Amino acid sequence: MDDQGPARSPGRQVTSGLIKLSMVLRHQAWQESGKRGLTPTQSQVLAVVAALGRGVTVSSVAQHLSVTKGSASVAVSALEEKDLLRKMADPSDGRVVHLVLTRTGRREAQRSTQWPEVVVQSIGALPDTEQGGFLRGLIGVIRNLQEQGAIPTSRMCTECRFFRPNQNPGQDKPHHCNFIDAAIADADLRIDCAEMEPADADVRPQLLEALFSGHSIDPTRDPDPQGGTRP
Repeated sequence: MDDQGPARSPGRQVTSGLIKLSMVLRHQAWQESGKRGLTPTQSQVLAVVAALGRGVTVSSVAQHLSVTKGSASVAVSALEEKDLLRKMADPSDGRVVHLVLTRTGRREAQRSTQWPEVVVQSIGALPDTEQGGFLRGLIGVIRNLQEQGAIPTSRMCTECRFFRPNQNPGQDKPHHCNFIDAAIADADLRIDCAEMEPADADVRPQLLEALFSGHSIDPTRDPDPQGGTRP
């Protein structure tokens, strides 16, 4: 086959690399979870309940993990039996059941959010600019998958009303986060940020486009037809 054929396209090569990474992540997840008597799904449920805070339901867990409600229910029941999680009826609506971590469950959830060190070290060995570029690419892929309905919405910078891409052009930290009122670099971009607040639906695509194009955008100002924004 020609070297430039479909099988050697950049998209397929990147996908092949991601598959190899997923194999390592899956192996590490089974290994670490198994040591604590949990399955990877059960560990993920604990991590999601801890991350989302109050008002978490089985349905919201299923949506966040992209699994069926039945699969989430099985994992939740197992965690209840292990005294890591409890169900509590909503005081204002008894038909709604919230998931709450026990004290032991909170400790396990913290362990569940620790990424495989072998992968963290491998990515950390890359130059800062390469790590930032890698993260930008992942954000773009995740955004496209969200638009296709393949994965649930992530709490990313490019979806957030506080994010100002390329506000400081030419600087080591070209972007700005209005939530912390600080400049941030590509490597500081978040894929799952607890403080994220969704930007307006028509603004989100503009944030991603500005990130990759090098233009700036501020939703509180009028758009500049030449790119960027103006007072």
